[in-house]
Amino acid sequence: MPKKKNVTPQAGQRQLRIAEEIRHVLAGIIADNNLADPDLAGRMVTVTVVKISPDLRNATIFMAPFGGTQEPGDAEKVVRALNRAAGYFRGELARQVEMRVSPQLRFKIDDSFEEASRIEALLHDPVVRADLAKAREEAKAAKLKDAEPKVVTPGDDSAE
Repeated sequence: MPKKKNVTPQAGQRQLRIAEEIRHVLAGIIADNNLADPDLAGRMVTVTVVKISPDLRNATIFMAPFGGTQEPGDAEKVVRALNRAAGYFRGELARQVEMRVSPQLRFKIDDSFEEASRIEALLHDPVVRADLAKAREEAKAAKLKDAEPKVVTPGDDSAE
């Protein structure tokens, strides 16, 4: 029997639908701001993505503080508070979303916005811009060189 490759399958339609529903419900719960934790009181959080396991028993919620972080370590403090309140969120989720099993919730920081900002800053760096312009010019020159018609005369082996 051939050995199965350890490849993570793409999320199915049901997984995506349930993950999106969980994202909406959690965003509403957090927006209501009925949380007793002082680290969460008055904090605005954006729930960016929810990834759920194929068996729908575990969900990872990616979040970012709304409007960015005000202080260093602010996002980590909010994530720790959200993970402490995961039981509360799971209970609320069970009341609002009809599922056989309410998934275990784990909150993580979504650093994709920071990564996109870093890449954007790199692309606007003068050194990188000069390199990109040079590469474009080289590509344009190579394209023009390839576009030149080649004249082949019978018996001339140098063109091959």
